[in-house]
Amino acid sequence: MSDWIRRFSRLAALAAALLLPTLAWAQGCALCYTQAAGSGSRVIQALKSGILLLVVPPMLICLVITWMAYKKRNEFNESLPSDESGTDVKN
Repeated sequence: MSDWIRRFSRLAALAAALLLPTLAWAQGCALCYTQAAGSGSRVIQALKSGILLLVVPPMLICLVITWMAYKKRNEFNESLPSDESGTDVKN
């Protein structure tokens, strides 16, 4: 993959990550919204804190899995040794 395509892909992914969260606000349960809107400010703050608390563990799990995959990315990418004729030698 050429360097230009890689840079364009990264830029497109960044633009999508910055622009799409505004569309995510439209996805809400009407019942949940009316319950939260009718509650007091302390309940709304507790609900926001609870949502953030529930987001953290899955994000950490994904980051750890990504980090582990990055660390092991070349472990299985090695080719088999070949003999002088150019054919692969299998153990």
